[in-house]
Amino acid sequence: MPIDWAHAGATLLAAFLASLVECVEALTVVLAVGVTRGWRSAVTGSALAVLVLLLIVALLGSALTRVPLGDIQLLVGALLLLFGMRWLRKAILRAAGVLALHDEAAIYTRQTQALQGSVVATQGWDRLAFTTAFKICMLEGLEVVFIVIAISAGRPGLWLPASAGAVAALLVVIVLGAVVHRPLARVPENTLKFVVGVLLCAFGTFWVGEGMGDAWPGGDVAILALIPAYLVAAMFAVRGCRRAAIHGASA
Repeated sequence: MPIDWAHAGATLLAAFLASLVECVEALTVVLAVGVTRGWRSAVTGSALAVLVLLLIVALLGSALTRVPLGDIQLLVGALLLLFGMRWLRKAILRAAGVLALHDEAAIYTRQTQALQGSVVATQGWDRLAFTTAFKICMLEGLEVVFIVIAISAGRPGLWLPASAGAVAALLVVIVLGAVVHRPLARVPENTLKFVVGVLLCAFGTFWVGEGMGDAWPGGDVAILALIPAYLVAAMFAVRGCRRAAIHGASA
């Protein structure tokens, strides 16, 4: 079945941006572990987490092929919509100044100070370093796995662009982390979450409609109308939240 360019392009972009956010957050902790505790246990813990995540993807991907497409679209659409709204809500509140922006540099400092307070193993494996790296990669990686599977489950043939977007984000973060050896504090994470939230909400809305058996005007192209619609609504929400915050501060 040929892949519609609108779905394939939006799928790759959503997977790349969402994975980029999660990979940056994981990299911050892994770098702190490697710098303070040693790279051997940090890299091993991260690598093991990636292998476990790949196994989860293989198992879930195989299981989804046995479920009727309409049921998948309805379930995945609802989950994507809820997931996207959670990201978009936080991004809107941060853009409006209601919530503080996510500071990777501050997180790196806190993690480094916490790890420095423990005794470093001089021989063998550093259990704290291994566990910390494994846990953060699993937590952030599970979100990436969910996004990739959810985005690609709505239509046959979307697995490749979704996976390519996630892998590209992982490679970009690994290369940048190896080069700078510090958190990517200059990455506009809230902007990325804003865009990802819009994309996931658009995908979720589209697939909920298809899962319910409704035909979208224009077919797959309708998703290109949902994206700017959610973006405009989010921008108005930012303005409304900012005005409410200013009014509340002056009251």
